[in-house]
Amino acid sequence: MATLYGFIAIIMWGTLALLGSFTKEIPAFQLLFMCFALSSFIFFLYKTIQLDFKFKTTNLTRTDWLVGTLGLYGFHFCYFMALKFANALEVSLIAYLWPLLFTTFVASSDKRLQAIIGSLLGFVGIGFILSPSKMFSFYWQDLAGYLLAFCCAFIWSGYSWYFSHKAKKSVQVITAKERLSLSIHEIGYFSIVVSLLSLGSHLALETGNWQLSTEQLLAMLLLGLGPVGGAFYLWQLSLKSGNQLLLSSLSYCSPLFTAILLSLLGVSEWSVNITLAITLILIGAFIANLPLRIKTKLGFRRA
Repeated sequence: MATLYGFIAIIMWGTLALLGSFTKEIPAFQLLFMCFALSSFIFFLYKTIQLDFKFKTTNLTRTDWLVGTLGLYGFHFCYFMALKFANALEVSLIAYLWPLLFTTFVASSDKRLQAIIGSLLGFVGIGFILSPSKMFSFYWQDLAGYLLAFCCAFIWSGYSWYFSHKAKKSVQVITAKERLSLSIHEIGYFSIVVSLLSLGSHLALETGNWQLSTEQLLAMLLLGLGPVGGAFYLWQLSLKSGNQLLLSSLSYCSPLFTAILLSLLGVSEWSVNITLAITLILIGAFIANLPLRIKTKLGFRRA
């Protein structure tokens, strides 16, 4: 069931590029504040429904707080900023290299080689979307967006690895209901801190744009309730209880869903390069997650 929660989160993240493209005119820190304020609202709504008005203590260490808040804050700031400098589909595909990196991080020693091969194929695929006119050339004016998107990939793969690795090392035996409550409290606390950090950064560094159009307001609400809100609660639970290798494999559905969605709605144009990029990313995902028996037959296993 926890793996299913993770898959639902992955589908939610597939809408991030589309919704983010409608909020380009909102300052990045302001948008982060509004989205994480909605994520915090989900937390308070859950506690109200449960008639639980006490703030439970968690086992979060200082490192957990650092990774959790900077992971959520850093990833989304880089992502929203990237959308201001580069095409939404290209940003999304680069950022969604994180499943390939995550697979490499969580792979056991006997599967690491195939995970690295799969990751390299993903990076080659990214080369295609950095070449809008011809192979291995790109628009220099989009470089900042590409680099920010790469930062997203490393930040979120590191965040996911850290909390999945911590769950593996934990010897605490708790029920599924207790695990759900603990995950909700952790993301709820992270969301409160990130919303406050974002508000402070906005007031210090940006000029506000609070007169939102109906389109912007709707996109912001959907971001906060979905890919920048509800999805994190589901993902946190799946990292602790789900099948991590299967989750990393299912994560590759997100860029494919993103590309199809953006193209169908006319936000981005489909191209041969995008098709090649997605194909290579998915092939890399398949190789990185080959079952041990098949991998041995293909010669990936070391003697």
